[in-house]
Order: sequence, then C-alpha cells, then structure tokens
Amino acid sequence: MLIIFGFDQLALVAADLYFQHPHPPAGQEGAEHGVRLELRRIQAQELRGSVYSARPVFIADPLWRVDLLKSVDAAAAGLDRAHHHPTFTGWDESARAFEDELSQDPLAWLEKELKDLPSVLARAGATDTVASPRDIAELRLALPRMLDTVRWLLDQALTGELAEAPATATDGLVRAGWL
Repeated sequence: MLIIFGFDQLALVAADLYFQHPHPPAGQEGAEHGVRLELRRIQAQELRGSVYSARPVFIADPLWRVDLLKSVDAAAAGLDRAHHHPTFTGWDESARAFEDELSQDPLAWLEKELKDLPSVLARAGATDTVASPRDIAELRLALPRMLDTVRWLLDQALTGELAEAPATATDGLVRAGWL
C-alpha cells in the first residue's frame, strides 16, 4: 500500500515493506518487515487535456528515508531494525543510521524530525529552495494525520495484513512494496 502526502514541492510517501537481503551485514540476517517513509520532491506536470482534466503528478527523487522495520523472526517486541538514511546521492541512500530513540519510540522520533523540516533537509544536503514556506506550513498542519496514518500502516504491517513475503520463496533479494 502506498500513501502520499503531497505539499508544494515535497511529499512524504509511506508504504509497507517486506525485505530480505541475500548477504546482509552481521546482525541483520533474516527478513524484515514494516513501513518505509521517504521525503521526496514532487512535481505537478502540465495538463494533458482540458482545464478540467486530471493533472499528472511525478513523485521524484528521495531526500531522506526512515525504515520502521522489525525482524520477521524476532520474538521480542519493538522495531529491532528501525533506522534512517540521512542522505541520498541520486536514488541511492546513505548507510543505515541507527538511533535508540527511533527504535524505542519511532513515532515520537518521527514527529520531532518532521517538526523541524529545515534541519532534516539541511542534514540531507538539500538546498534552501527544495522546500517552500508552504511545504513547511502544510507539513506541520498535516503532521498529526500523517503520524496517525503511519501508526495504522505500521500496525497492519506488523500484524501481517500488509508487508507480507511474496508467495514464491527465493534465496536471493526479496523486496515487496512500493518504496
């Protein structure tokens, strides 16, 4: 499931994710599932019909990513694989950055980060023109709804309603989800 909160020049996109890497780093073996969030650029395209036609929208390159993930086989509660990627180079993310607060209270961490969008973007290396004042204001306005949505999506992923393994087993890379 893909959920998009679009603003002026930015969008927060969220989706359930099931992921298994064939050669994971030590301590990260086995499949993981949960929710991936990305802060991305968004671009309205030119109308392709009348003034009443649907407008094409392009969800562009990522700037920042948060993975609220749990080991599929983990018996313990909590998101033992929660991490973020503070920067991107093109479409490729930086290394996983783990923070205790993100694993312990992911929604509080996410709220704190998104309340200070200019700092998130600065750490991501984005220019001052990436986010407009409207982006900042609308994201703050939508923040409670976004957090409720992420909570719901995460609950669905961790109970198995979403973020499921593909029906066909494989020993290679498995990535099921929009993001």
